[in-house]
Amino acid sequence: MEVTLIDLDHLSELAVTAGEAILEIYGTEFSVESKEDKSPLTLADKRSHRIIVDALRSRYPDIPVLSEEGREVPYAVRREWSRFWLVDPLDGTKEFVKRNGEFTVNIALIDGVNPVVGVILVPVLKRLFLADVGRGCWEIVEGRRRPLRIPAVPDGTVRIVESRSHPSPGLEPILKLLPAHEIVSRGSALKFCSVAAGEADFYPRFGPTWEWDTAAGQAIVTAAGGTVIDFKGKPFVYNKENLVNGPFLAIPSLHWARATGILEAVSRFDSAK
Repeated sequence: MEVTLIDLDHLSELAVTAGEAILEIYGTEFSVESKEDKSPLTLADKRSHRIIVDALRSRYPDIPVLSEEGREVPYAVRREWSRFWLVDPLDGTKEFVKRNGEFTVNIALIDGVNPVVGVILVPVLKRLFLADVGRGCWEIVEGRRRPLRIPAVPDGTVRIVESRSHPSPGLEPILKLLPAHEIVSRGSALKFCSVAAGEADFYPRFGPTWEWDTAAGQAIVTAAGGTVIDFKGKPFVYNKENLVNGPFLAIPSLHWARATGILEAVSRFDSAK
């Protein structure tokens, strides 16, 4: 099956259905500090997982699914996959608990080691991002679709998006390279979407993440004209034996990261670990 045969409208509807299931729980009165069995957070996560995984397996029976809630697939099995779905049914657990509305539903298609299709829904904000690296990237709000395209070179003040719940101590060396800059805080995979939508210019991540945290966001940034690389400037890849990600940059272009000195700064951080 070619990437162009993946139905983005179906994926969008699927994400919305999962998001509605999450909001049914999110809208109740609850208090939770951890992701324990039978907690509202866990129930929302599992309900979203079941909706997405069942629908993907039904429509695309030949494409395996790997989800945060079903991660126990041995590498000996995964390494034989040429394509697979990578799903985070509820990304941004702290955002869910804090009720700040910045959690997301993430669905990505991996071809080989590269994310090629991505859908991210922000259920509370009703923002939907969808991407096919062969066709483009779009945001849909209240039924209106607009194409997204990242400028190759940020103009004026450089806006850096960082985690609302996991601020990066390694950010300081980068800030010194940017005479005019602004920090934008976002939760979950919404940070990738902020880059694609022009609300931020780049996203440096110093701490660990999981592959399902980043795959859909990477597809969205890539389809919008940007790129995601590790701190050595190499492409950020998936279906590794260890599903934990290392540090990365979501940026307008590799040329820009080199020209500004940002890539050199983060490579020093990586070497010093």
